[in-house]
Amino acid sequence: MAHAGARVGLHDGPGEVTIIAPVLPNGKLPPALLDELLGELGSPPAAVQVGPGVGEDAAVVDIGGISLVVASDPVTLTGSGIAHLVLTINANDVAVTGARPEWFLATVLLPSGTTEAEVRDLFAELADAVKATGVSLIGGHTEVTGAVTQPVIAGTMLGAARRDRIVDSAGARAGDTVVQVGMAPIEGAAVLASSAHDLGWPVDSATVSAALAALHDPGVSVVEAALAAAELSATAMHDPTEGGIRGALNELAVAAGVAIHVDTEAIDWFAPGVELCRAAGLDPSATLASGALLATFSPSDADDAIAGLTRRGHRATVIGAVEAGTGVTDGHGRPLAMPERDEIARLGDLTRPG
Repeated sequence: MAHAGARVGLHDGPGEVTIIAPVLPNGKLPPALLDELLGELGSPPAAVQVGPGVGEDAAVVDIGGISLVVASDPVTLTGSGIAHLVLTINANDVAVTGARPEWFLATVLLPSGTTEAEVRDLFAELADAVKATGVSLIGGHTEVTGAVTQPVIAGTMLGAARRDRIVDSAGARAGDTVVQVGMAPIEGAAVLASSAHDLGWPVDSATVSAALAALHDPGVSVVEAALAAAELSATAMHDPTEGGIRGALNELAVAAGVAIHVDTEAIDWFAPGVELCRAAGLDPSATLASGALLATFSPSDADDAIAGLTRRGHRATVIGAVEAGTGVTDGHGRPLAMPERDEIARLGDLTRPG
């Protein structure tokens, strides 16, 4: 079996040319490849305010003065608590545009051998998650298929806002202040905690318990924080997920065509997540980070924005500044490159038998 990064030869027969194709690793497509592929699609219609692009969390379509916001994301790196997680990450992707998430569609793929009782349990979890998120489930599709080895839910979330209220990832400008809201890596901590004892990591039970509860406490929703940041004049917002806080900073820089200078000492870390990452030999900055929000503000608005977010119960701290140029650097000018893939995906390859 080919491993990530290997090359596979395809032989058509004696004397035929051998085609050598690179094998992509698990996780998001490399940004350069994705950007190239999206560029081949051509320009979207004029009604599309925000179309597909590296770093954009959702599409925005003008439907007569009102902007329809649509986001689509699956949960694939974990099979635990997926109904709650897929609702939350899709709601986050809509909220970072400044629109409140309202309607949800779910495509549910279940592995062969799934029992009726397991389906009922999953739909009960889905119903609870819809209620907790405050949205309406309006459609979707469900099937049992040999194409998956664990339950997968691919979600589509919709919301709406006035056209002049939309915030997108491309709005950051040189001189803006970069603010982190919430801690990281919360989602990664919860995923890692489920494997901590089985893999024999040297982590105490209190840390594991805190990480297992992290999807709900402190939680992975940034909906209210994002809506508050939009009201407080955020110029751009982005929802760190796969690739962690470092991946999100790079995506934000690419989307806006700017450079970002980061004070890594100021990043607000979720301690159980950092401890689990270190025990597993992973980089917490490149680990699943749902539960954090990146927002940029003009220098004149940044202090008031942080004060406003704090008054509303959100952790908010300045972690960097937007500059002219490209890429992401730390306080010593060293590059903080886009991760090749999320650390959770890399761990899966490291621990997979064979």
